[in-house]
Amino acid sequence: MKIPALDLKAQYASIREEIREAMDRVLESQHFILGPEVKALEEEVARYCGTRFAVGVASGTDAILLALAGSGIKEGDEVITTPFTFVATADMVTALKAIPVFVDIDPATFNLNAGQIEEKITPRTRAIMPVHLYGQSADMDPILAIAAKHALKVIEDNAQAIGATYKGKRTGSIGDVGCLSFFPSKNLGGYGDGGMIVTGDERIAERVRRLRAHGAKKKYFSEEQGYNSRLDEIQAAILRVKLRHLDEWNAKRRANAKRYTALLEAVKGVKPPAEADYGTHVYHQYTIRVSHRDAVQAALKEQEIGSAIYYPTPLHLQPLFSDSGFRPCVFPESECAARQVLSLPMYPELAGDHILQVTAVLQECLR
Repeated sequence: MKIPALDLKAQYASIREEIREAMDRVLESQHFILGPEVKALEEEVARYCGTRFAVGVASGTDAILLALAGSGIKEGDEVITTPFTFVATADMVTALKAIPVFVDIDPATFNLNAGQIEEKITPRTRAIMPVHLYGQSADMDPILAIAAKHALKVIEDNAQAIGATYKGKRTGSIGDVGCLSFFPSKNLGGYGDGGMIVTGDERIAERVRRLRAHGAKKKYFSEEQGYNSRLDEIQAAILRVKLRHLDEWNAKRRANAKRYTALLEAVKGVKPPAEADYGTHVYHQYTIRVSHRDAVQAALKEQEIGSAIYYPTPLHLQPLFSDSGFRPCVFPESECAARQVLSLPMYPELAGDHILQVTAVLQECLR
Protein backbone atom coordinates (compact mmCIF):
# COMPACT_ATOMS: atom_id res chain seq x y z
CA MET A 1 0.00 0.00 0.00
CA LYS A 2 1.61 3.27 -1.14
CA ILE A 3 1.56 5.99 1.54
CA PRO A 4 2.77 9.44 0.48
CA ALA A 5 4.42 11.84 2.91
CA LEU A 6 1.72 14.36 1.91
CA ASP A 7 -1.52 13.93 -0.03
CA LEU A 8 -2.90 17.25 -1.27
CA LYS A 9 -5.35 15.55 -3.64
CA ALA A 10 -7.32 14.09 -0.73
CA GLN A 11 -7.79 17.53 0.78
CA TYR A 12 -8.80 19.06 -2.55
CA ALA A 13 -11.41 16.35 -3.10
CA SER A 14 -13.14 17.33 0.14
CA ILE A 15 -13.47 21.03 -0.80
CA ARG A 16 -13.48 20.91 -4.61
CA GLU A 17 -16.78 22.73 -5.14
CA GLU A 18 -15.95 25.47 -2.62
CA ILE A 19 -12.60 26.04 -4.31
CA ARG A 20 -14.04 26.19 -7.80
CA GLU A 21 -16.73 28.63 -6.71
CA ALA A 22 -14.09 30.88 -5.13
CA MET A 23 -11.86 30.79 -8.22
CA ASP A 24 -14.80 31.49 -10.52
CA ARG A 25 -15.67 34.51 -8.38
CA VAL A 26 -12.21 35.97 -9.03
CA LEU A 27 -12.22 35.08 -12.72
CA GLU A 28 -15.59 36.76 -13.19
CA SER A 29 -14.36 39.88 -11.39
CA GLN A 30 -11.13 40.06 -13.47
CA HIS A 31 -9.44 41.65 -10.44
CA PHE A 32 -6.27 39.64 -9.85
CA ILE A 33 -3.90 41.68 -7.65
CA LEU A 34 -4.56 43.15 -4.16
CA GLY A 35 -8.32 43.25 -4.51
CA PRO A 36 -11.31 42.43 -2.29
CA GLU A 37 -10.29 38.79 -1.75
CA VAL A 38 -6.89 39.80 -0.37
CA LYS A 39 -8.45 42.47 1.84
CA ALA A 40 -11.02 39.98 3.19
CA LEU A 41 -8.36 37.33 3.80
CA GLU A 42 -6.18 39.85 5.65
CA GLU A 43 -9.10 40.68 7.94
CA GLU A 44 -9.96 37.01 8.49
CA VAL A 45 -6.38 35.94 9.22
CA ALA A 46 -5.82 38.87 11.59
CA ARG A 47 -8.98 37.87 13.44
CA TYR A 48 -7.94 34.22 13.50
CA CYS A 49 -4.44 34.95 14.78
CA GLY A 50 -5.59 37.59 17.27
CA THR A 51 -3.76 40.57 15.79
CA ARG A 52 -4.95 44.00 14.68
CA PHE A 53 -3.36 43.86 11.25
CA ALA A 54 -2.41 41.41 8.52
CA VAL A 55 -0.68 42.15 5.22
CA GLY A 56 -0.66 39.66 2.35
CA VAL A 57 2.61 39.19 0.43
CA ALA A 58 3.92 36.95 -2.32
CA SER A 59 5.50 34.19 -0.21
CA GLY A 60 6.50 33.11 3.26
CA THR A 61 10.07 34.10 2.44
CA ASP A 62 8.90 37.60 1.55
CA ALA A 63 6.92 37.70 4.78
CA ILE A 64 10.20 37.25 6.69
CA LEU A 65 12.04 39.78 4.55
CA LEU A 66 9.35 42.43 4.87
CA ALA A 67 8.81 41.77 8.58
CA LEU A 68 12.52 42.37 9.15
CA ALA A 69 12.59 45.47 6.96
CA GLY A 70 9.33 46.75 8.42
CA SER A 71 10.80 46.36 11.90
CA GLY A 72 13.73 48.57 10.96
CA ILE A 73 16.42 45.92 10.46
CA LYS A 74 19.19 47.31 8.28
CA GLU A 75 22.77 46.72 7.18
CA GLY A 76 25.07 45.71 10.02
CA ASP A 77 22.29 44.89 12.49
CA GLU A 78 22.31 41.49 14.20
CA VAL A 79 19.31 39.17 14.42
CA ILE A 80 19.42 36.21 16.78
CA THR A 81 17.82 33.06 15.38
CA THR A 82 18.18 29.29 15.07
CA PRO A 83 20.45 27.33 12.72
CA PHE A 84 17.96 24.45 12.60
CA THR A 85 15.33 25.71 10.18
CA PHE A 86 14.66 26.30 6.50
CA VAL A 87 17.28 28.56 4.94
CA ALA A 88 14.85 31.45 4.30
CA THR A 89 14.83 32.38 7.99
CA ALA A 90 18.45 33.49 8.03
CA ASP A 91 18.82 34.13 4.30
CA MET A 92 16.39 37.06 4.53
CA VAL A 93 18.51 38.56 7.30
CA THR A 94 21.52 38.53 4.98
CA ALA A 95 19.37 39.85 2.11
CA LEU A 96 19.15 43.09 4.11
CA LYS A 97 22.92 42.95 4.71
CA ALA A 98 22.21 42.29 8.37
CA ILE A 99 23.92 39.48 10.31
CA PRO A 100 22.24 36.27 11.54
CA VAL A 101 23.53 35.23 14.95
CA PHE A 102 22.76 31.61 15.71
CA VAL A 103 21.71 30.06 19.01
CA ASP A 104 21.38 26.29 19.44
CA ILE A 105 18.05 24.50 19.87
CA ASP A 106 16.24 22.86 22.73
CA PRO A 107 16.61 19.14 21.90
CA ALA A 108 13.08 18.35 23.11
CA THR A 109 11.18 20.84 20.91
CA PHE A 110 13.76 21.59 18.18
CA ASN A 111 13.10 25.29 18.84
CA LEU A 112 15.39 28.14 19.85
CA ASN A 113 16.94 27.59 23.29
CA ALA A 114 16.03 30.76 25.16
CA GLY A 115 18.62 30.03 27.83
CA GLN A 116 21.43 30.68 25.35
CA ILE A 117 20.15 33.92 23.84
CA GLU A 118 21.42 36.55 26.24
CA GLU A 119 25.07 35.58 25.88
CA LYS A 120 24.82 36.34 22.13
CA ILE A 121 23.48 39.88 22.54
CA THR A 122 25.83 42.71 21.48
CA PRO A 123 25.37 46.45 20.94
CA ARG A 124 24.41 45.63 17.33
CA THR A 125 21.60 43.19 18.21
CA ARG A 126 18.23 44.48 17.05
CA ALA A 127 15.88 41.48 17.02
CA ILE A 128 15.25 37.88 18.06
CA MET A 129 13.58 35.63 15.49
CA PRO A 130 12.33 32.33 16.95
CA VAL A 131 10.96 29.69 14.58
CA HIS A 132 7.91 27.67 15.66
CA LEU A 133 9.27 24.54 14.03
CA TYR A 134 7.15 21.58 12.88
CA GLY A 135 3.99 23.22 14.27
CA GLN A 136 4.99 23.82 17.90
CA SER A 137 5.62 27.18 19.54
CA ALA A 138 9.01 28.14 20.89
CA ASP A 139 9.03 29.00 24.61
CA MET A 140 8.12 32.65 24.18
CA ASP A 141 7.99 34.11 27.72
CA PRO A 142 11.75 34.06 28.31
CA ILE A 143 12.34 35.34 24.77
CA LEU A 144 9.94 38.24 25.35
CA ALA A 145 11.57 39.02 28.69
CA ILE A 146 15.04 39.16 27.14
CA ALA A 147 13.75 41.30 24.27
CA ALA A 148 12.10 43.74 26.68
CA LYS A 149 15.26 43.97 28.78
CA HIS A 150 17.41 44.83 25.75
CA ALA A 151 14.82 46.77 23.68
CA LEU A 152 14.77 44.20 20.86
CA LYS A 153 12.07 43.33 18.36
CA VAL A 154 10.63 39.80 18.39
CA ILE A 155 9.82 38.48 14.91
CA GLU A 156 8.07 35.10 14.88
CA ASP A 157 8.76 32.78 11.95
CA ASN A 158 5.35 31.13 12.08
CA ALA A 159 5.53 29.54 8.64
CA GLN A 160 4.88 26.03 9.99
CA ALA A 161 2.59 26.73 12.94
CA ILE A 162 -0.55 28.66 12.03
CA GLY A 163 -3.19 27.66 14.57
CA ALA A 164 -0.69 26.61 17.24
CA THR A 165 -0.95 28.28 20.65
CA TYR A 166 1.36 29.41 23.42
CA LYS A 167 -0.34 29.85 26.81
CA GLY A 168 -3.66 30.53 25.11
CA LYS A 169 -2.37 32.91 22.41
CA ARG A 170 -2.02 32.06 18.73
CA THR A 171 1.54 31.89 17.48
CA GLY A 172 2.32 34.90 15.32
CA SER A 173 0.50 37.24 17.70
CA ILE A 174 2.95 36.95 20.60
CA GLY A 175 5.92 39.03 19.42
CA ASP A 176 6.03 42.30 17.51
CA VAL A 177 5.28 40.65 14.18
CA GLY A 178 4.57 37.15 12.87
CA CYS A 179 5.36 35.65 9.46
CA LEU A 180 3.07 33.16 7.72
CA SER A 181 3.67 30.94 4.70
CA PHE A 182 0.92 29.67 2.41
CA PHE A 183 3.20 27.29 0.49
CA PRO A 184 1.01 24.38 -0.70
CA SER A 185 2.33 21.88 1.86
CA LYS A 186 1.59 24.09 4.87
CA ASN A 187 -1.35 23.48 7.23
CA LEU A 188 -3.01 26.45 5.50
CA GLY A 189 -1.58 26.13 2.00
CA GLY A 190 -2.55 27.76 -1.26
CA TYR A 191 -2.19 26.44 -4.78
CA GLY A 192 1.00 28.38 -5.36
CA ASP A 193 3.18 30.73 -3.34
CA GLY A 194 1.80 33.19 -0.82
CA GLY A 195 2.52 34.64 2.60
CA MET A 196 1.38 37.17 5.18
CA ILE A 197 2.66 39.18 8.09
CA VAL A 198 0.48 39.67 11.17
CA THR A 199 1.10 42.32 13.79
CA GLY A 200 -0.45 44.55 16.41
CA ASP A 201 1.85 47.41 15.44
CA GLU A 202 0.21 49.81 12.99
CA ARG A 203 3.56 51.34 11.96
CA ILE A 204 4.98 47.95 10.98
CA ALA A 205 1.80 47.05 9.08
CA GLU A 206 1.81 50.34 7.18
CA ARG A 207 5.48 50.03 6.28
CA VAL A 208 5.04 46.45 5.04
CA ARG A 209 2.11 47.57 2.88
CA ARG A 210 4.38 50.22 1.39
CA LEU A 211 7.36 47.89 0.96
CA ARG A 212 5.32 45.21 -0.82
CA ALA A 213 4.39 47.75 -3.54
CA HIS A 214 7.72 49.27 -4.53
CA GLY A 215 7.86 51.48 -1.45
CA ALA A 216 4.76 53.37 -2.53
CA LYS A 217 1.86 54.32 -0.28
CA LYS A 218 0.29 56.18 -3.19
CA LYS A 219 0.39 54.64 -6.66
CA TYR A 220 3.36 55.75 -8.77
CA PHE A 221 4.88 57.67 -5.85
CA SER A 222 7.61 55.60 -4.20
CA GLU A 223 8.84 56.87 -0.86
CA GLU A 224 11.62 54.29 -0.37
CA GLN A 225 13.28 51.25 -1.91
CA GLY A 226 10.65 48.52 -1.95
CA TYR A 227 9.70 45.19 -3.51
CA ASN A 228 7.09 43.63 -5.74
CA SER A 229 5.50 41.23 -3.25
CA ARG A 230 1.75 41.07 -3.63
CA LEU A 231 -0.61 38.21 -2.79
CA ASP A 232 -2.71 37.13 -5.78
CA GLU A 233 -6.50 37.38 -5.60
CA ILE A 234 -6.95 33.76 -6.70
CA GLN A 235 -4.65 32.53 -3.93
CA ALA A 236 -6.48 34.71 -1.40
CA ALA A 237 -9.86 33.32 -2.50
CA ILE A 238 -8.56 29.75 -2.16
CA LEU A 239 -7.08 30.47 1.24
CA ARG A 240 -10.34 32.00 2.48
CA VAL A 241 -12.05 28.68 1.74
CA LYS A 242 -9.32 26.67 3.43
CA LEU A 243 -9.13 28.93 6.49
CA ARG A 244 -12.70 27.90 7.34
CA HIS A 245 -11.48 24.29 7.65
CA LEU A 246 -8.15 24.93 9.36
CA ASP A 247 -9.13 24.17 12.95
CA GLU A 248 -10.80 20.91 11.90
CA TRP A 249 -7.75 19.89 9.88
CA ASN A 250 -5.37 20.78 12.72
CA ALA A 251 -7.48 18.69 15.12
CA LYS A 252 -7.17 15.72 12.74
CA ARG A 253 -3.40 16.24 12.57
CA ARG A 254 -3.27 16.15 16.37
CA ALA A 255 -5.37 12.98 16.45
CA ASN A 256 -3.04 11.34 13.93
CA ALA A 257 -0.03 12.40 15.97
CA LYS A 258 -1.58 10.88 19.07
CA ARG A 259 -2.03 7.55 17.23
CA TYR A 260 1.54 7.60 16.00
CA THR A 261 2.93 8.35 19.45
CA ALA A 262 0.90 5.62 21.16
CA LEU A 263 2.21 3.07 18.66
CA LEU A 264 5.82 4.29 18.63
CA GLU A 265 6.44 4.64 22.35
CA ALA A 266 7.25 0.92 22.56
CA VAL A 267 9.49 0.89 19.46
CA LYS A 268 13.12 0.76 20.49
CA GLY A 269 15.30 3.25 18.64
CA VAL A 270 12.52 5.75 17.93
CA LYS A 271 11.84 8.92 19.91
CA PRO A 272 8.42 10.46 19.15
CA PRO A 273 8.09 14.26 19.16
CA ALA A 274 7.60 15.92 22.55
CA GLU A 275 4.66 18.22 23.19
CA ALA A 276 5.54 21.12 25.48
CA ASP A 277 2.95 21.73 28.20
CA TYR A 278 2.67 25.45 27.40
CA GLY A 279 0.69 25.23 24.17
CA THR A 280 -0.98 23.34 21.34
CA HIS A 281 1.12 21.60 18.68
CA VAL A 282 -0.50 21.53 15.21
CA TYR A 283 1.88 18.97 13.66
CA HIS A 284 2.81 20.52 10.37
CA GLN A 285 5.29 17.64 10.56
CA TYR A 286 5.32 14.55 12.73
CA THR A 287 9.07 14.37 13.24
CA ILE A 288 10.72 11.54 15.12
CA ARG A 289 14.31 11.01 16.14
CA VAL A 290 15.59 7.66 15.00
CA SER A 291 18.89 5.84 15.12
CA HIS A 292 20.29 4.74 11.74
CA ARG A 293 18.03 7.35 10.15
CA ASP A 294 19.16 7.01 6.54
CA ALA A 295 18.76 3.23 6.61
CA VAL A 296 15.31 3.60 8.15
CA GLN A 297 14.27 6.07 5.47
CA ALA A 298 15.51 3.68 2.79
CA ALA A 299 13.47 0.86 4.33
CA LEU A 300 10.34 3.02 4.32
CA LYS A 301 10.94 3.97 0.69
CA GLU A 302 11.27 0.29 -0.24
CA GLN A 303 7.78 -0.23 1.18
CA GLU A 304 6.49 2.82 -0.76
CA ILE A 305 6.13 4.93 2.38
CA GLY A 306 7.04 8.58 1.97
CA SER A 307 9.14 10.50 4.47
CA ALA A 308 11.31 13.62 4.55
CA ILE A 309 14.27 15.10 6.40
CA TYR A 310 13.74 18.61 7.72
CA TYR A 311 16.63 19.56 7.81
CA PRO A 312 19.72 17.54 6.84
CA THR A 313 22.27 20.37 7.16
CA PRO A 314 22.08 23.10 9.81
CA LEU A 315 22.42 26.62 8.45
CA HIS A 316 25.78 27.31 10.06
CA LEU A 317 27.32 24.47 8.01
CA GLN A 318 25.83 25.51 4.68
CA PRO A 319 27.96 27.20 2.00
CA LEU A 320 25.79 30.32 2.14
CA PHE A 321 27.15 31.08 5.61
CA SER A 322 30.70 29.79 5.14
CA ASP A 323 32.14 33.30 5.43
CA SER A 324 30.86 33.45 9.01
CA GLY A 325 33.56 31.00 10.07
CA PHE A 326 31.34 28.44 11.76
CA ARG A 327 32.76 24.97 12.30
CA PRO A 328 31.19 21.63 13.18
CA CYS A 329 30.24 21.05 16.84
CA VAL A 330 29.54 24.74 17.51
CA PHE A 331 25.81 23.99 17.77
CA PRO A 332 25.80 20.32 18.80
CA GLU A 333 22.05 19.95 19.36
CA SER A 334 21.24 21.26 15.89
CA GLU A 335 23.84 18.97 14.33
CA CYS A 336 22.56 15.97 16.29
CA ALA A 337 18.99 16.70 15.21
CA ALA A 338 20.09 16.98 11.58
CA ARG A 339 21.49 13.42 11.79
CA GLN A 340 18.42 11.93 13.49
CA VAL A 341 15.20 13.66 12.41
CA LEU A 342 12.73 11.96 10.10
CA SER A 343 9.28 13.30 9.26
CA LEU A 344 6.65 10.60 8.74
CA PRO A 345 3.50 10.92 6.61
CA MET A 346 1.26 13.57 8.15
CA TYR A 347 -1.89 15.20 6.81
CA PRO A 348 -5.49 15.44 8.07
CA GLU A 349 -6.77 12.71 5.72
CA LEU A 350 -4.12 10.16 6.74
CA ALA A 351 -5.92 6.89 7.46
CA GLY A 352 -5.52 4.98 10.71
CA ASP A 353 -4.47 1.79 8.91
CA HIS A 354 -1.76 3.79 7.12
CA ILE A 355 -0.38 4.90 10.49
CA LEU A 356 -0.38 1.26 11.60
CA GLN A 357 1.53 0.26 8.48
CA VAL A 358 4.12 3.02 8.87
CA THR A 359 4.80 2.13 12.49
CA ALA A 360 4.94 -1.61 11.69
CA VAL A 361 7.59 -1.02 9.02
CA LEU A 362 9.56 1.16 11.44
CA GLN A 363 9.41 -1.53 14.11
CA GLU A 364 10.48 -4.23 11.69
CA CYS A 365 13.47 -2.38 10.26
CA LEU A 366 14.70 -1.39 13.75
CA ARG A 367 14.28 -4.87 15.19
